[in-house]
Amino acid sequence: MLTQVSPANPLTFEEFDSALAALARFEFRPLLAVAVSGGPDSLALAILADRWARARHGEICALTVDHRLRPESSAETQRLNAWLSARSIRHEILIWSGEKPETGIQEAARIARYRLLAGWCREHGCPHLLTAHHRDDQIETHLIRRRAHSGLDGLAAMSALRELADCRIVRPLLAFPKYRLVAFLDTEDQPFITDPSNLNPAFERSRLRQCEGFMPAATELPSLRIEIRKLGIQRASREHILNASLAQALSLHPAGFAVFDPKILSRIPQELAERLLSAIVATIGGGQYPARRERIARLHDVLAVPRSRAHTLGGCCFVRWRERVLVVRELAAAAEPSRISPGEHIFWDRRFIVQHSTGGTHSFTSGYLGSAGVGQLTRLAPKKRRNGLPRLLFPILPALWDEHGLAAVPHLGDRREGIGVVPEFIFRPVHPLTEAGFAVV
Repeated sequence: MLTQVSPANPLTFEEFDSALAALARFEFRPLLAVAVSGGPDSLALAILADRWARARHGEICALTVDHRLRPESSAETQRLNAWLSARSIRHEILIWSGEKPETGIQEAARIARYRLLAGWCREHGCPHLLTAHHRDDQIETHLIRRRAHSGLDGLAAMSALRELADCRIVRPLLAFPKYRLVAFLDTEDQPFITDPSNLNPAFERSRLRQCEGFMPAATELPSLRIEIRKLGIQRASREHILNASLAQALSLHPAGFAVFDPKILSRIPQELAERLLSAIVATIGGGQYPARRERIARLHDVLAVPRSRAHTLGGCCFVRWRERVLVVRELAAAAEPSRISPGEHIFWDRRFIVQHSTGGTHSFTSGYLGSAGVGQLTRLAPKKRRNGLPRLLFPILPALWDEHGLAAVPHLGDRREGIGVVPEFIFRPVHPLTEAGFAVV
């Protein structure tokens, strides 16, 4: 670990209270979920968070994900449960079930862990998920990304706040070193679990910890912490400027398309303009990975030409329309239609939550209207005048079918006579256009 041998200086409750107050506001009688593995970092966090919540007439729930990757993991989880129960701390165990991949196991475990934790928060109406990342983790993250030649945003390491679809991650310990958390547990006479995988050279972070020259000398740590904080402040500033530019130039429609003023590209620096375009592509296209920088630069050059043709990138199509650009879903890259029954909700095309009321009477197939659907649209409501959206957008509008054909196009307000309750489309892209700003501690 990065922490050097230091005299005992336990983290105090007053410092923890101040750290949370500096990060966010919380409701009266707060409910906090705390990710707890049983190691010293998360166990210290659980104890401190429990006292903080009780002082406000709230409570925490300690959540432990048992990945079932080591034979002893279940016994360790039960030992942790006994420790938390002795402190009257609510504790729930979430199991990562199913087959495990043979390669990339740490990344797969991380994805599964956050899926289970965020799922619990959604089901229990808990908006806050606390994790125990500390100052040593922050430095290691910066060093790993620097070694991988990460960009400036990556070098800022972890944000103290991160928004997920179902909750927000809160990291109140980023300003404190690990040894102070261990010292706090010493004052509590609280044992903890040591995970042997933290020393397993099969994993990158463990391997790099043991690599000569990777860890900075103790004398270098203060200046490194200042550098990381400076990078974080710069990232937050860039995000603020980007968000202001997006608000000025772009309008999002609940049907999942955007209207974009290309003139802003000539009014802002090219690096910022490319960030703006990358954000638009990620939101409208819903891709798993960001578009390559050279392809974003090409898109920037295309849009700089006033009468350029349509251009596709990352699952979106940029189409000139009057003095604006329409950014729409590229149908060739879209997900297949999906079936939905009454009482169900699905996440479709990485962009829409489709939810069907329990009051519905039958199932539908959700998909995009497409050119074939446009042909059926007039037969759906032949006397209706549609003066809202331009017709060139009709093919990319979400629509519903049943055994009799086209049933509804909700964003046009069209539905077949007598169709009854239909599912609702909620535009919730996997990559929101803007997120909570990078939080620096």
